[in-house]
Formats: sequence, structure tokens, C-alpha cells
Amino acid sequence: MINQAELGGTFQLPGTSLGVNRMGYGAMQLAGPQVWGPPHDVAAAIAVLREAVAAGVNHIDTSDFYGPHVTNQIIKRALHPYPDDLVIVTKVGARRGEDKSWLHALSRQHLIDSVHDNLRNLGLDWLDVVNLRVGGITEPSEGSIEEPLTVLAELKRQGLIRHIGVSNVTPKQLAEAQRITEIVCVQNFYNVAQRNDDGFVDDLARHGIAYVPFFPLGGFTPLQSSVLDAAAASLGATPMQVALAWLLQRSPNITLIPGTSSIEHLRENLNAAKLQLPSLVIGNLDAIGGGRGPGMASTLHARPDQ
Repeated sequence: MINQAELGGTFQLPGTSLGVNRMGYGAMQLAGPQVWGPPHDVAAAIAVLREAVAAGVNHIDTSDFYGPHVTNQIIKRALHPYPDDLVIVTKVGARRGEDKSWLHALSRQHLIDSVHDNLRNLGLDWLDVVNLRVGGITEPSEGSIEEPLTVLAELKRQGLIRHIGVSNVTPKQLAEAQRITEIVCVQNFYNVAQRNDDGFVDDLARHGIAYVPFFPLGGFTPLQSSVLDAAAASLGATPMQVALAWLLQRSPNITLIPGTSSIEHLRENLNAAKLQLPSLVIGNLDAIGGGRGPGMASTLHARPDQ
């Protein structure tokens, strides 16, 4: 059993009673290829989820458009009735086309249907946290998010949603969202090589809002990957472990949701929380993304976005 400290400590979502261990789990890879249909081994997917929770993970990120429906159904089979401290964070704002494409689903009816799909397939009466997913695949797009967020705020007042987050947004869109309802987390594309959100991360930390990065190894150039590989080799770790450890050391409001369909890789990911990066390694890694270092306020321009 890994204790809370070994999962990066805990982070309290603002204005809530929800404390999540900073090393969580992302369920997207539990579906079949291209996040479509069932996995080839449902029993193995169930085993991964049970192993994660047994190891102390109490933050699972999912969505009913993974599969679609498949991932949430597997979570229910594996873990329902859920542990009291388990926080399931889902997202709405997208749907799958028959050609396996990813489409926006931000109309009022789409959002209402999505929330009810998540409730039904997870076997819940309410959802702990729902993220509104907007923007593109990895980057936000400018524009108002008032209309879709207002729908989620209404569902929150109805008791179907406890708390709301946003995904793939800019600081301006976050400010707009906060005028409508309290926002407990932001989920954007960010890692040691993709540092556009440096300033955003720091600002959210000052306000006690969780930042949940996706694609911890996404967008690396070959040169950047070689630096990460060298750092991992020097520490006797994997590149993924180093990338996750860097994020945990970057800022105390960062919570992680690495995904895998393998128990072996799950254990490797969780063990990344125990990896302390020396300052020299951090400096080398910071250089590949142009950042100013973990825990240090950044003056870089802020532009946010699994």
C-alpha cells in the first residue's frame, strides 16, 4: 500500500471537502484502440482500476465519451459501490462520431444528455466534479464559454453536479467562468516541454485552484526527448517517471492523471511520486521548455490546455 505522501501528498479542491492525492489515474486508455469500443481484456482493465485504488489513488479522471460509455461502465463494474474518499472527475463538451472522430457537443441538450449519461453509466446520483471541455485537441480557442457553462451551473443547482472545472481554456475564459460559478480545477495541455501555461499555473496556485495537466509526454521534439531520456537514465528511472516527477515538483497545485491499461505501468507511474529530481536535472529539463523552474513564479505569457 502506497501512503498519501508517496502519492505526492494531497490537494484540497477549493471550496470543497474533497482532498485528492496528487497522483491520480486517467481512465481513457481503458477503452479499446482509438478510445473506441471495449478493450480486448475487460478483466485486465478492471484489475488496473482495483490496483490503483488499493494503492491509494482517490482521484480518477474519466468521461462518458471514452468508448463511448465503455470506460465509465468498466469503472462501475470494478469499483461500485465506490470508496467514500474516491473522487471521480468526468468531463462533458465532446462526443464521438460514427467514424471515431471527436466532435464538439456544447449545446444545451448535448450537455444535459452527457451529464445524465455519466450518472447512469457510473451508477451515481450526482457527479463530484464535471469539467467543461472546450477548445481544440491540445490548445484552447478564444471565445465566450458562458452559454455552455451556464448549463452546467444550472445542473449544479439541481444537485446533479457538486463542483465544476474547465478544460482547454485560457485565463480570460477562466475569469469568465468564475463570474458564473466557482471553478475548482483547470485541465490543460502542459508538460516539461510544453510550457505555454507557466504563468497560468502560478496564478492558479496563488488562488488555490488545481491544475491538471494532460499529455505528460506530448509534443516533445527528438532533441527534447533525448534530454529527458538522459535525465531518466541518470536517475535509474523511466522518462515517464521523470516527466511526472517534474510536474509534481513544478507546483503544489498540480495534480496528475496518468493513464495506462497495464498494472506494471500503473505501478511505475505511482512510484514517480517518490522520485526527487536533483536541481541539476531540473535545470536541464527546464531548459528544454524555456521555463524558469519548478515552484518559481514565471513571467512567461500565459496561454493554456488529455
